[in-house]
Amino acid sequence: MKSLQQNPAFVGDDGHSTTSTLAMSSLPGQPAETRDDAEHAAGKTPTGQNERDTWGKGVEFLMSCIAMSVGLGNVWRFPFTALDNGGGAFLIPYLIVLFLIGKPIYYLEMVIGQFSSRGSVKVFDLCPAMKGVGIGQVISISFVTTYYVGIMGITLCYFYDSFRTPLPWSECRPDWGTHCVASSQSNTSISSSLDFSPAWSTPSSSSSSPQEQQQLVASAELYFLKEVLREKDQIADGIGLPNWELVIGLFVSWTCVFLIIRRGVKSSGKASYFLALFPYVIMGVLLVRAVTLPGSLDGIYYFIKPNWEKILDPKVWYAAVTQCFYSLSVCFGNIIMYSSFNKFGHNVHRDATIVTALDTATSLLAGFTIFGILGHLAHEIGTEDIGKVVKGGAGLAFISYPDAIAKFKQLPQIFSVLFFLMLFVLGIGSNIAMTSCTVTAIRDRFPNFKQWQCSLLIAVVSFLIGLMYITPGGQYMLTLVDFFGASMIALVLGIAELYTIGWIYGTDRLCKDIEFMLGRKVGLYWRLCWGVFTPLIMTVILIYFYATYEPLTYNNQYYPAWAYGVGWCITAFGIVQLPIWMIVAIIREPGSTLGEKVRGAFRPKKNWGPMDPLLREQYNKEIQHELIPKRGRGFWASIRQNIFG
Repeated sequence: MKSLQQNPAFVGDDGHSTTSTLAMSSLPGQPAETRDDAEHAAGKTPTGQNERDTWGKGVEFLMSCIAMSVGLGNVWRFPFTALDNGGGAFLIPYLIVLFLIGKPIYYLEMVIGQFSSRGSVKVFDLCPAMKGVGIGQVISISFVTTYYVGIMGITLCYFYDSFRTPLPWSECRPDWGTHCVASSQSNTSISSSLDFSPAWSTPSSSSSSPQEQQQLVASAELYFLKEVLREKDQIADGIGLPNWELVIGLFVSWTCVFLIIRRGVKSSGKASYFLALFPYVIMGVLLVRAVTLPGSLDGIYYFIKPNWEKILDPKVWYAAVTQCFYSLSVCFGNIIMYSSFNKFGHNVHRDATIVTALDTATSLLAGFTIFGILGHLAHEIGTEDIGKVVKGGAGLAFISYPDAIAKFKQLPQIFSVLFFLMLFVLGIGSNIAMTSCTVTAIRDRFPNFKQWQCSLLIAVVSFLIGLMYITPGGQYMLTLVDFFGASMIALVLGIAELYTIGWIYGTDRLCKDIEFMLGRKVGLYWRLCWGVFTPLIMTVILIYFYATYEPLTYNNQYYPAWAYGVGWCITAFGIVQLPIWMIVAIIREPGSTLGEKVRGAFRPKKNWGPMDPLLREQYNKEIQHELIPKRGRGFWASIRQNIFG
């Protein structure tokens, strides 16, 4: 027997349902897909057309979270962030930040998404005045999506080139000039003449002058700059036209993303098994190979060797926070979106613990692998200073690592294929989550917009925008958009999200929601983090960020004034959503006085709660019973109540 009720996940801002009545329960033992097929056969419109889907199995949610959180940030960003900030000593602030910020936010977003079955925008029905937080996060993640797939396009080009013999970056080309040194050379005589700049700076015993030494560049770097990017020397030279090979890579990447998300979690959930597990197979193979190379242990020791002098440096703690953000993908809306497709009562506490622990373990695994190979590279060119043979960021994936592979004496193509295939799979897994976040936000507001239509529209628009990032000036633009469109927006909106849920909605009420949903008490650790430590630390980090702000540069070049103007406009566009939607919520809120409207805009909507109407009715009775006796005890009593219960 079916109970026909309205689905609260699709209630518009005016409080009225935007969909027809939906079936909220099914026949016992009858799968959703079978039910849809039967309704099609009977000439009926399937209820699943507008109803929010759910993961086929709980493990699909876990695998999708792993594929989302374990990505490029673990493979190349973490090792060099750690290296630049104290090596092994960086692990201490990173683990503290993970414990006080990363894990609490991850669990918080999982809980709030699953409890409400709402995406990253509609979840702010818990406080309509703060709806701009969700909209701003969708804007930010959309910026990231456009350039993230651009990196995937470059990765595909390297993957394709990895099948060629010899590897195209292993030898110098005549038009690169006499300052090129072939990356395939592996004898120690290289160290007497090689002094890469800016990617390399190896000690030299050559009789040539320092000026001549500094002009020598590895063929792997020249290949990346001249053949792949065709990068311009100056920012002022403009961005130019895209490389047609990278256009193909970008198109293939977006095609893969579209095919995976075109049916929502029904298709992405199935793909999550491969996207989450396959990179670990490749990382395992590469790690085994790395530790068996001569000099690899020196590289691993260099990676974990602690520099205790940096542990009190505020920049190190700021780096730990930003790394945690990028690595776990918190405060972007992705986690809320994924968990909104969970069944009510799914054990997200377990999943949050698994993903956050696995994310850190993967970062360490990637660090051991990368620095094992770079230690071998240092051994081959005859230097003990491994830090001199390293270029971070995109340079690791597309310069340092290809250069190291070119020196392998046996079948370097195999390791090159594996590495770039791993990067591509990791990148696709993360991008699926980011794109799905935007799709879900749009479909929550316009539920009649079909999944494949919305996915195709976003893929086409993002592809066209992404062409900018594969031009000769694309890396300049990527750095600009990443800084102003991702880092700055995410930090401000992340803090707004924490204060909204922790203090406006209330930590105590959130804990009661968790107890209602999962049937488990919330410990003091979570209460203190959500109510005090996490928002406080994030606020301090934001203040430090603006107090130490320096103009953004690329390759030690300052951007022109118009570029900074564009960057700040991007940041403002994301952050200004806060006051705009706050005003809109207050205006829309019924009430005879401004005070009534303001108070109403900061209270949860009447339909806030579990998606199932019966559960929501039960929840409303219980939450009112819990909250009413606690009112009117004074300011400090309210604070203690919010934190300690």
